[in-house]
Formats: sequence, C-alpha cells, structure tokens
Amino acid sequence: MHKWKGASGVCVNENNELLMVLQGKPEEVKKWTAPSGGVEEGETYDECCLREFNEETGNKAEIIEKVNVKKGRNENHQIDYEVHYFKVKVIGGTRKLQDPDQLIHAIEWKTKEELAILPLAFKEDQEFLLKMIT
Repeated sequence: MHKWKGASGVCVNENNELLMVLQGKPEEVKKWTAPSGGVEEGETYDECCLREFNEETGNKAEIIEKVNVKKGRNENHQIDYEVHYFKVKVIGGTRKLQDPDQLIHAIEWKTKEELAILPLAFKEDQEFLLKMIT
C-alpha cells in the first residue's frame, strides 16, 4: 500500500475570503481546492505547505498555525493519505499562474457563499474550509 503525504495552505484575507485554486489535468473536469501538494523527499509538512503555496499562487506566505490533519484511504487508487493543513498569510510575491505541473487554471478569492457551492476537488474539506471563514 502506497502512502501519500501532503500539505495545504489555507489563506483568508481581510475581506474574509479564502484563496482557492482551480486545478486538474487537461482531460479532467476542473475543481477548486486550497493550494496544496505532495511532500518531497527530506521536506517537512511546513516546508511543503509554503513551497506549494508559492508554486500554485505566486505568493510567498508564512505559517500562522496548523489547523487540521486529514488521514484516510483512497480505495480507487489503493493509497493511504495524510494531509496537514496550515493557516497562512501572504507576505509577498505576486499572484500569478506559474504551477510547474501545469495543473492550476485559476487563482481566486472566494466568499463563504461561493465556497458553499463550488465544485471541490476534495468535497470532504468543505465543512472544515467553511469554518475557516468567520
């Protein structure tokens, strides 16, 4: 059984909007998610979060706190997963599409109302992400 480890940066701005990315392979239906990705060899979850956030949004961020850990199994692909979610704030950079994997198609701030109806890549994250927006 393969184990996938990843991290995600959850960023809420001064307007109480969550930064989301529209992602998917060219042949897939595109869905929304918080910026995230897999831990590389020798990398901590914190380092992964900051790297992926920058790769997917163009923004540099700093971690405020760890806010969630999701563990489970994807039966379709026979993969166990563990994802660490960090609340982050933007401290620099310029928001732009620059994903080296070419999987990111849009970067947008979303309101609580929009988040409630967006097609999410990980539907199980919806309740948690809605709680992050006060």
